[in-house]
Amino acid sequence: MRRDWNLSIDIDRRAPLALSQQIAQAIIEKIRLGLLRPGEALPGTRELAARLALNRKTVVTAYDELAAQGWLLAQGKRGTFVSPQLPAPARAATPAERDVEAGLPAADYAVYGTPWTPADTAGRELIEFSDGVPDSRIVAFDALSSAFRRALIETVRGNLLGYGDPRGLLALRERIAAMLRHERGLHADAQTLCLVRGSQMGIYLAARVLVQPGDVVAIERLSYPPARAAFEACGARVVAIEQDAAGLLPEALEQLCRRQRLRAIYLTPHHQFPTTVTLPADRRLRLLALAEQFGFVIVEDDYDHEFHFAGTPLLPMASIDRCGKVMYVGSLSKVLAPGLRVGYVVAPEPVIARLAGAVMQIDRQGNAVTERAVVELFDSGELARHIRRARRIYAQRRQLTMHWLREQLAGALSFREPDGGLALWLQLAPALDVARLQRDALAEHVGILPGSTFRDDGAAVNALRLGYGGLDERELLRGLQGLQRAILRQRPAGA
Repeated sequence: MRRDWNLSIDIDRRAPLALSQQIAQAIIEKIRLGLLRPGEALPGTRELAARLALNRKTVVTAYDELAAQGWLLAQGKRGTFVSPQLPAPARAATPAERDVEAGLPAADYAVYGTPWTPADTAGRELIEFSDGVPDSRIVAFDALSSAFRRALIETVRGNLLGYGDPRGLLALRERIAAMLRHERGLHADAQTLCLVRGSQMGIYLAARVLVQPGDVVAIERLSYPPARAAFEACGARVVAIEQDAAGLLPEALEQLCRRQRLRAIYLTPHHQFPTTVTLPADRRLRLLALAEQFGFVIVEDDYDHEFHFAGTPLLPMASIDRCGKVMYVGSLSKVLAPGLRVGYVVAPEPVIARLAGAVMQIDRQGNAVTERAVVELFDSGELARHIRRARRIYAQRRQLTMHWLREQLAGALSFREPDGGLALWLQLAPALDVARLQRDALAEHVGILPGSTFRDDGAAVNALRLGYGGLDERELLRGLQGLQRAILRQRPAGA
């Protein structure tokens, strides 16, 4: 069969992809775009190899692969053809499609959900006052690396890298349950605890097993945005409940319950996110009574229980729950490092079975090596030593931050000294424009989180959440000085 045209194929000899694969992909793309039609002849292997200045074997390899996949049909001396069994393209390629660079095409279908947008820090070295992220640099790396090394050896030699229990490694569930019984008063054991990849996954799983589309879930007016998003993603209608200086108002929740059926409420009672206040005991008891009266579930997120600096911390609400109304979410991410992704949910055994079923649908199980390494950290005592060491370091950073703010910015902001946590809630002077302050701080290479970030409706809140835990003393001072310069740009009275 005559071939009066040359097959145009671009080859990049510097690309990591094998030359035969480049030829194969180029031919497939021409078939998909309708530039090569079913039954059309391709140039011979010698001819194409000469045109591309390649070894003929490279072209033969590409043709053989395409024939094996069904794209081409080799007919001996007659030559090689586009398979006549392929469907004809619905339309010819447009010039724009023919000119498109190699890579994934734009999606030609609808997608749902909230897109993730990376922070725009290009070209800037920021001092980031986060929402309360810990400093992974203070982890004892020798102990951590040793624990991971032993865990990897054990899992490989014991053939333990296969599929496991979706609830997580039994030994780690036992260690965490014992810690919760002894230190937080929870009646937990290995059967009532499910390991998850961080507290956010725990919140999402709680939403998955609790919520059906249209169910009402309550959340504080100022709260943790990813938790709100998790419940909404599961179909919940999220309703904000008012709060005051002491936290959520039980009477406001009761009014909601009398108007409509409430399925669940999400709370951070230990150190309220973002305001840092500890919910008083009387309000905790009132909320548990309301849960029993109106039949809703309390999802208690105890995300940083270990870091309490003033007095004896209140025990979790789950420790005084006698009616099975609390799902307790906790994490070791704040204790060790967020990147290790170790969290847990405590709930009655039938609920844990549902959570494990949801885990099977999401990621099947946790990381066997990481979970065994954390068991090693428990058993060696390194985890307890690290918590004591971290608490001392964070207490020093907390004192430095509070002292500096009181000395340098007393006229521009105020705050209540929190009992714990790794952040401060700063109330700004009325004369300050918080949106402008965020822009001015960014110009000073300082990232801050305005209070509107945490509101359900995004309305302005004249406050900041200032996370200090992830910054050392030098970084803290640089960041605080940059914040001061940003505030002075507005020159509030008394600053």
